[in-house]
Amino acid sequence: MTRPRTRRRLAGLIVALTAITAGGLAVTTASASAAPVGAGSYLETLPAGRSLPTGCGSISTNPRQYVTGNAPAGPVPTNDWWSSLLFKRVDCQFSTPLFAGPAAYQPGAGGMGLSYQTDAAISGSATGTGEYHYPYAEHVRVGVDGLTAAQALVDDWSDWTVSTLLSGGGRTLRATIGRGLPLSYYQVTGGDAVLTITGPPTAWSNSGNRIGFSIGGHDYVAWAPSGATWTLSGTTIRSSLAGRGYLSVAVLPTTGGTSTVDKIALADRFTPYAHNHVTGSRLSYSYNQSNGTVSSTYAVTTTAREGSGTGTVIALYPHQWRYLTGSTPLGPTYVSPRGAMRIVTGTQFSTSMSYTGVLPEIPAVADSSGADLTTITNYLTAELNNPADFRGDDTYWTGKGLGRAARIAEIADQLSLTTVRDSALNVIRTRLTDWFTASAGKTSRVFYYDRNWGTLIGYPASYGSDQELNDHHFHYGYFVAAAATLAKFDPTWASSARYGGMVDLLIRDANNYDRSDTRFPYLRDFDIYEGHDWASGHGSFGAGNNQESSSEGQNFANALIQWGQATGNTTVRDAGVWIYTTQAAAINEYWFDVRNENFPASWGHNYSAIVWGSGGAYATWFSGEHEMIVGINMLPITGGQFYLGDHPAAVRGTYAEMVRNNGGEPTLWRDMLWQYLALGDPDGALSRFRADPSYTPEEGESKAHTFHWIRNLAALGQVDTTVTANHPLAKVFVKNGARTYVASNITSAAQTVTFSDGRTLSLPAGRTVAGGAVNWSGGGGTPSTGCNTLASQGRPVTVSSSESAAYPGGNAVDGDTGTRWSSAFADPQWIQVDLGSTRTLNRAELNWEAAYARSYRVETSADGTTWTPAVTVTGTGAGGQVTHALSGTARYVRVYGTERGTPYGYSLWEFRVYAC
Repeated sequence: MTRPRTRRRLAGLIVALTAITAGGLAVTTASASAAPVGAGSYLETLPAGRSLPTGCGSISTNPRQYVTGNAPAGPVPTNDWWSSLLFKRVDCQFSTPLFAGPAAYQPGAGGMGLSYQTDAAISGSATGTGEYHYPYAEHVRVGVDGLTAAQALVDDWSDWTVSTLLSGGGRTLRATIGRGLPLSYYQVTGGDAVLTITGPPTAWSNSGNRIGFSIGGHDYVAWAPSGATWTLSGTTIRSSLAGRGYLSVAVLPTTGGTSTVDKIALADRFTPYAHNHVTGSRLSYSYNQSNGTVSSTYAVTTTAREGSGTGTVIALYPHQWRYLTGSTPLGPTYVSPRGAMRIVTGTQFSTSMSYTGVLPEIPAVADSSGADLTTITNYLTAELNNPADFRGDDTYWTGKGLGRAARIAEIADQLSLTTVRDSALNVIRTRLTDWFTASAGKTSRVFYYDRNWGTLIGYPASYGSDQELNDHHFHYGYFVAAAATLAKFDPTWASSARYGGMVDLLIRDANNYDRSDTRFPYLRDFDIYEGHDWASGHGSFGAGNNQESSSEGQNFANALIQWGQATGNTTVRDAGVWIYTTQAAAINEYWFDVRNENFPASWGHNYSAIVWGSGGAYATWFSGEHEMIVGINMLPITGGQFYLGDHPAAVRGTYAEMVRNNGGEPTLWRDMLWQYLALGDPDGALSRFRADPSYTPEEGESKAHTFHWIRNLAALGQVDTTVTANHPLAKVFVKNGARTYVASNITSAAQTVTFSDGRTLSLPAGRTVAGGAVNWSGGGGTPSTGCNTLASQGRPVTVSSSESAAYPGGNAVDGDTGTRWSSAFADPQWIQVDLGSTRTLNRAELNWEAAYARSYRVETSADGTTWTPAVTVTGTGAGGQVTHALSGTARYVRVYGTERGTPYGYSLWEFRVYAC
């Protein structure tokens, strides 16, 4: 749920989607304490005026309000298919519909409702905005005679299952449902089990403890314990359960043409698993770097309520059964909003996918010489003074700017344009350091950890990232990606002793890769079973949860790969590889339907901009423009978005549909759409760019990056998915049948990369190399920001004055962000540090307290007497964390304040000088 500047509610939804517009809960605090993480920090007290997650009752401060004492300890999950059960915002008693696949569920006062729909409800048109949904329409309600529940509580959860408890009138019903589980499982007390049918059912089998019946054109089976029977009367099916208190209900994968004999045969096939109640689910995965393979195992645990059986019936989504290993599905399939679900039985199934690689950036094989080098150099030089072009100060728009600067830094490095590269790196370093530094009273550009929710919220928040816990993977993915670029050139900054720990916290908040870490839920934003992220924290919509910008979800996954590789953290890298590979398959199935098999045939679109729990929409949260409807699942284009080109014919088809619906070529977001088209028709994309280079870039893009991407794809061709590598930062391209192999070495030692077809590439330290049909090598030059020794800490300091003995100059170089130097309340004032010897300077980092300088100079000196201005700030100083690039040599560095920003003096928490 995003996006640019404003959002408006989708029009014409055929399901009540229940827009969330609850007012924020602003909690005011007198001060905010900071918890250190290396050199960084976050707040542990909510900043003044900022909002917590909001919802029903006391959920803001008690997210376990709707959780029983039996539920797992630790932070509560959010952003899941069943989140409206726990994170109640609309239905404060029960929940909105829960689309588990193949069945959907909704609890109520009398029990748990079941729905299985095979006919899509379609709205809109094939050339305009439109939607398809398999809406919740109840067929059966499983309950207990006399049950009058006041609310649904969450009693247990695992990776893709949830148990809810309904109680009232001296009766209880505990229901366990899950992704891919055709059977749902129930435990009852206090009365007979009662199945309430929405109309008179047709029983096609009723023998002993099993009854099979049809309603609404669909077939269900209910199992009572051995020795029990079922009685059908009107619209009610009843059993005493022989006093044993458990049952299960399944929906069968039948059609209108399925014979009674075949229905009974399917019921017989399910019966051995009917009383093996599912009690848990768990994912395990591995990345085999040597052969580029990602393996996943999806396992369930079962408890036999009678007998000694194990396992259950499991329905697999297309992104699972296409890569299934070691199992053979049964013949019948279920209909689902994601396409056909195929059936296996047992306790687990496994998949194997090829990871075909990502790159820090597409290599400069074509724009590193001649006229195109002049073009790209001009574009990059134009970005020298504003590489980030920040459009806002919240987490989303800050992230967009950071991502823009990272692309510029990567390209400039390839072309040895070190001034542009270092300008972009300095912007990234300064802004990230500011966000990663908390202090008492700071309310903006700061992260706050809420122990109750187990979440890290950045303020200013946006698009419900605070009140609804929306979009953390979108926002934080940009931060992590920019940090990964910076880490290659400034590994000291990225170390755990400096700011690497703060990056890791952002990763863990959005998608915690460590099950043992009890600060955050495991894989918060990622639907482990359906294979992609969900954007809404609460999912309280009639159509279930939703995700719009799948590409920004992949930006997060790619960021994990890049960060893990840059910092040597293979656990983070491998988590990124698993998310990226799994989600790439899901996106190509469920957003782009690249095989034309999953969307309803009568919908008329070959692309869905928003995936809902019950369907999809050719629409956005913020615009009805076709360019944005399509482009929202492309941005940001990076070296991690090559998966969009895995099916070139589908790329051309999606672009053609956009042009058809738009009535012509795009006039908005041309850069995003051209870069996407370049993955299927690079020559066509390049000709469009050259014909109209005066377009307005998308807010997070630059013409430099767009030209670089398109021009080099025109030389390389399309991505080749048939070849893998034994290196995570490698990619293969093919043009006219000839392959080009690309790999990036971001380490300080030479590497050799071997591809699965036997080709090898020798990579010098710090270089990206292309070989084969196209040959090139570049990047990896020593940046001017490479001198990263903190030269000022603990060195002698001289100041013009101190406010009092409590605030001496030495506080500014003691490495403690809780102490500060504060001057007299007058202009001018200064603080200087003696580095002890002449040093080659890199940068100065100023961490201003609230009493900052509006105008000042950073000056250098060889002798402490004669000073040379290195940086001059006139009337634009804004306080906070500021980084200034320095050059040349000096022994002394000082900050000379000429205009205070407040009536007080000048006050610095820290004054850091880095040098060789």
